[in-house]
Amino acid sequence: MVQLLSKLSLKPIDSQYFVKQCVSWEQFKTLQSAFAEIGNVRLMYCEGVLEIMGIGRFHEMICAMLGMLLGQYFLLRRVAFIPTGAYTQSIDGKTEFQADLSFNFETEKDISDLCIEVVITSGSIKKLKKYQLRQVPEVWFWEDGKISIYILKDAEKESEYIQSEQSLFLPDLDIQHLEKCLVMDSQLEAMQAFEEKYSGF
Repeated sequence: MVQLLSKLSLKPIDSQYFVKQCVSWEQFKTLQSAFAEIGNVRLMYCEGVLEIMGIGRFHEMICAMLGMLLGQYFLLRRVAFIPTGAYTQSIDGKTEFQADLSFNFETEKDISDLCIEVVITSGSIKKLKKYQLRQVPEVWFWEDGKISIYILKDAEKESEYIQSEQSLFLPDLDIQHLEKCLVMDSQLEAMQAFEEKYSGF
């Protein structure tokens, strides 16, 4: 089956990416104001590192499909969830960013249980640090058709992330199956495949 990943190999908008080191919080806020009226651009800041990235069609297609498939899984497996979306997460003077998708499970909390980023261009070395500062329990990165899962664990005096093969909050979710469904040419077939796999689970 033809895959979206190969069909949309040319992604000029999504590929627009800029990273700058040694940026102060004040400089970041000034730039943020300057970019406020420009669409399809996202700014992220973490401890002196500024990222500016274009948000294009391919990025939004993967985000939308990932949200739909997870929503279907929540329904079929009767998972109590609260979608917290792409809200701005911030620690004044240190970091400010938006995940592409985020969720709480069972009850609403100040910090999302799960944050997900769709990475079209290579992220900076701070891609996990910003979530560590916020103490987000679980983070996923979708990149080049693969999902990397990171779980926050205690390591001596401070918490750090370890990579995991399965989700902490969704341990029964088949990640490899999700990866395949995300890049199917037919989104309807992808949702049907999810229904077939989990409806009698």
